[in-house]
Amino acid sequence: MRQGQSEATAIAAPAAWAWGMLPLRFVQGWIYWGGGSRRFIYAPAKLDAWSGGHWMAYKFQTAMPGALFGLDHLISYMLQHFVLLYAGVIVFSLFELVVGLMLMLGLATRLAALGSVGLSFVLMLMFGWQGATCIDEWTMAACNFAMGMALFFAGGGAYAMDAWWRQRCPALSTPALYDWCLGDRPLPLAAPALRRLALFATAVTVVFVVGTYDHYRGSVYSAFHPGPVSPTHHHWSLRSVQLASDGALRFHAYVDAGTPEAASQVLRIRLRDASGRICEVWSGDELAHLPASSYVNDYLYQKIHRGPFGITGPVGAKAWIRLPGQAQQALPPGRYVLSLDAVDGQVWRIAVQR
Repeated sequence: MRQGQSEATAIAAPAAWAWGMLPLRFVQGWIYWGGGSRRFIYAPAKLDAWSGGHWMAYKFQTAMPGALFGLDHLISYMLQHFVLLYAGVIVFSLFELVVGLMLMLGLATRLAALGSVGLSFVLMLMFGWQGATCIDEWTMAACNFAMGMALFFAGGGAYAMDAWWRQRCPALSTPALYDWCLGDRPLPLAAPALRRLALFATAVTVVFVVGTYDHYRGSVYSAFHPGPVSPTHHHWSLRSVQLASDGALRFHAYVDAGTPEAASQVLRIRLRDASGRICEVWSGDELAHLPASSYVNDYLYQKIHRGPFGITGPVGAKAWIRLPGQAQQALPPGRYVLSLDAVDGQVWRIAVQR
């Protein structure tokens, strides 16, 4: 009796495992299929470079401030080269679409799983820092990374086209290439080798997930922190300030932190001398009526521009800003401080030498 029960259990276990992979494979596939299908089918404006703020270039630009391992420089380069940018958006979206469809169908499951791991890795490095209430993008990328790893090791399981193809062409089920590249079954390795590979993959996953979490939020080796790039509070980096004797200013500004859901609003700009005396003030009304020529943006997408109450700066935007002189008399050479006052009370300053 016990022998019969153990035989039944041995036979049922693979079937139970195969059924268990079905919802995992479908959800992982639907996540990427949904991202690609929105752009190609349901919201084509995301792939239309002339549709305004819906195009994916705007999304990529918002990721630039917190992108890791030099990806911010790559994004910046692509934003300045339209052909490369457009091709990149199309290829990225098509890859998401194909990987998602293959996973849902269980077609070439192992290759598709590796593709989803690669997508999760790139998305983590680009968008992992974002999330207004929590690190939403990090959570999605981390889960998708682990799900892709699981599918790579376990295969497609039940209702996978790989299983149907194996039955239709049994000759293809013998070569190891089939099980390594496609596969509705676990990797064709002996238990010791499979264990070593799984432990290695687990170590990579743990280092990647925990390491990025510690970088973005701490709470591992350090106390919780809002991140090296805040996803909630805007920040303006100022540089290359040029101050004329009549008080005219020209400087470069970069909105390098904050939520992409809402732009930063600068309501006032002040210039003080070394003693703290205010030399010039540009009010919100004056800033709101600056001519469009006062802004020379680095990119064509997210732009610093005049808003209804002052200067509006979306995340990822970079621009040269020119302010007209207001000084009643020539400003003497010396040290000054330029400050930008935001609607939420934040103030960003930079020292100026004339």
